[in-house]
Amino acid sequence: MNRIDKELQKLASFSATPNPSVTRIVYSEEDMEARAYFITLCENIGLKVRVDVIGNTFARWEGSQPDLAPVGTGSHIDAIPESGQYDGTVGVFGGLEAIRVLKESGYSPKRSIEILLFTSEEPTRFGIGCLGSRMLSGQLTPENAEKLIDTENNSLKQNLERVNFNTDLSSVKLPKNYYNAFVELHIEQGPILEAENLDIGIVTMIAAPSSLGVQIVGQGGHAGCVLMPKRKDAGCAAAEIALAVESIAQNSASDNTVATTGIFNIKPGAVNSIPKEAYLEIDLRDTFIETRDKALNDVQDKIKEISNRRGVTSNVKLLNCDPPAICAENLVNTVENVTKNLGYSYKKMISHAYHDSLFMAQICPTTMIFIPCRDGLSHHPDEYSSPEQIHKGVQTLALSLKALSE
Repeated sequence: MNRIDKELQKLASFSATPNPSVTRIVYSEEDMEARAYFITLCENIGLKVRVDVIGNTFARWEGSQPDLAPVGTGSHIDAIPESGQYDGTVGVFGGLEAIRVLKESGYSPKRSIEILLFTSEEPTRFGIGCLGSRMLSGQLTPENAEKLIDTENNSLKQNLERVNFNTDLSSVKLPKNYYNAFVELHIEQGPILEAENLDIGIVTMIAAPSSLGVQIVGQGGHAGCVLMPKRKDAGCAAAEIALAVESIAQNSASDNTVATTGIFNIKPGAVNSIPKEAYLEIDLRDTFIETRDKALNDVQDKIKEISNRRGVTSNVKLLNCDPPAICAENLVNTVENVTKNLGYSYKKMISHAYHDSLFMAQICPTTMIFIPCRDGLSHHPDEYSSPEQIHKGVQTLALSLKALSE
């Protein structure tokens, strides 16, 4: 597997931060260079490449019956600041390697097999994850996409113009059942497969994600001159909210409820000044929508209670609230049979992280293949899956695509 290993290392060089970290924000210079590299590799083996108006990239190996709905695979190559080189990328370049493996074996597919490089799975530029797959599935309409503003106060359309993409967003959505099946290869981003010494995880469900943005306004003042009974400290209110978020998740009826206050900013940010404003972003997810929604409502009720008691005002915005994805039983069975035939150890499992497949599952049968990553580490420069682990993932993917394309 030296080929894919070298390509992943080359891909990692398209980064705004030095090795071993990878920073590749969507529509950045590094992102555009990485896209061009992937397209070149696809065209080198005769795949037909098309790019939609937001950059979702489709590379098709045409089958003997091209009118049939194709089998899809793929993932993303954008990366959060100072992350690693395997998240998403193994699914994109692993899809390419799977096609090369099948081609080199002399196989000719009946259904076309298509690699899909999704635009902006990470929420770095626009504050929303899975931009490309949300639009492909219709979960994000062109009208709402046009309202997206990036971290530099530029609109989505302004970003598209900057990188010379078309700005007519009406053509992004895929028709229902555009794909006959979609299988995403991905590192686990968790410790289970490594801890249990397993080769492959077969995903049966993807957890339901949600997130809140919370703006808190209190009253600033001199840290030495405003006595404690008179304070309306936005920072302390925010801290209490963050602890309440943790407590609500810990006391949920579901063991799979997780909640994180991942963004916590206060103003003015001086040691001798009482915080007058705070901004939080809260990630809350569960495998079951009922317990997720209860926890989400409990968090919002607690924000109101804390704000009223502390004399601050709060404005809560629901950034996203998505359903879980139930993976297609026939695809899970196909991957399981392939894994057994290859002699690889495996388990069926839930994906607690969400992926583009969460949204693809709304328009076509979908599942995912996980491979182990060292110490379960992801979104970190030390993220790592070995060449052997990637090889087993690619072999599993290749033979699953072969079975589904027949």
